[in-house]
Amino acid sequence: MQHRTLGTQGLTTSAIGYGSMGLTMAYGPGDEQAGIAAIRRAHDLGVTFFDTAELYGYGTGSNEKLVGEAVKDFRDEVVLATKFGFDLSVPPERIGSALNSRPENIRKVADNSLRHLGVDHLDVLYQHRVDPDVPIEDVAGTVKELIDTGKVKYFGLSEAGPQTIRRAHAVQPVSVLQTEYSLFERDVEQLFPLLEELGIGFVAYSPLGRGFITGTAKPVGSYDATDMRNVDPRWQPGNFEKNVEAVARLGELASGKGLTVSQLALAWLLAQGEHIVPIPGTRSAARVEENSRAADAGLTEADLAAIRDILPTGGFGARYSEIPTWI
Repeated sequence: MQHRTLGTQGLTTSAIGYGSMGLTMAYGPGDEQAGIAAIRRAHDLGVTFFDTAELYGYGTGSNEKLVGEAVKDFRDEVVLATKFGFDLSVPPERIGSALNSRPENIRKVADNSLRHLGVDHLDVLYQHRVDPDVPIEDVAGTVKELIDTGKVKYFGLSEAGPQTIRRAHAVQPVSVLQTEYSLFERDVEQLFPLLEELGIGFVAYSPLGRGFITGTAKPVGSYDATDMRNVDPRWQPGNFEKNVEAVARLGELASGKGLTVSQLALAWLLAQGEHIVPIPGTRSAARVEENSRAADAGLTEADLAAIRDILPTGGFGARYSEIPTWI
C-alpha cells in the first residue's frame, strides 16, 4: 500500500483509509464481528488510517470500542482519528442541528474517546461540524491544549469553510480537512487552493457515494428502515435512474481496465491530488480487499477525460436534504 502525507505537521497514512461509521449507524443493523474482521483485513492489506467518531456510537462509545478492539494488537502501526462536536443529549432525529464544541465538552469527549479506544493518545481529533455558537479560536485553542499535553497529535476539521479554516489554522495548525468527496460530490473542490496554500491535507468521506458507486444501489424502500439512503436525494425517483445509468457507464470503463467501478472511483479520487486520502467504509472483508487494490490502479489522462464525460460535475441529486453551509 502506498502512503501519503496529510498536511505539513507530519501526519502520514496509507493512500486509502477505512471509515467505520457504517459499522454502527446509518446503514441498518450491523455485525460487530464482521466489522472487526473487516478492519483487521484492512490492516493486513496495508491500510493504516482508521476513522471513527463519538457520534457513531451515540453516547455509548460503541463504534470507538469496536475500532479499539479491532486494532488493539497493532495499535502502534496505525493512525486513529475520531471526532467531537455534537450534543448527544438530544434525540437522534434532532442531531443535525444539535452541536456542542464548547471547550469543556471537547475535553470530555477526548477523554471518553481515549477510554473507548483503549489508547493513550488520539492521532487525529476532528471538530465534526462547525459550531456557530463557539468561536473557532476557542475550539482550536482547546485542541492545542490537548496536543500540548500529549493526548492528541493532529488537529482536523470536518465540513468547514474558508473563514473557519483560516481562523483555526492561525491558532493551531490544521493537519487535515474531512468532507464528502466523490465522483458524485464535487463541491469541496472550491477549497482545494486554500488547503494547498495552508498545507492542509484532505480526507474524502463517502468516497463511493454511500455505496451507490459500488453498483449495488437499490430503490428507496429496499433498505432497512434505519438506513439513511431511504431519504438520500440521490436515491429518489428521477435522480436514481440517472445515477444508475452513470454508474453503469463507469462500470463499462472500469471493466475495460480490469477494475471494478469502486476501484475506478477510488483511483479517480487519488488522481485529484497527492494530499487526498479516501476512507471508504464497509462491513465486508472482501470489499476491503477490493477497495485496497485501487491504490495501485493508475488512471491515464484518457481515463480521466472519459470519466469527466460521464459525470462532468457530479451525480444527480444533492448529498443531503439540507446542504451544510460552509463558513
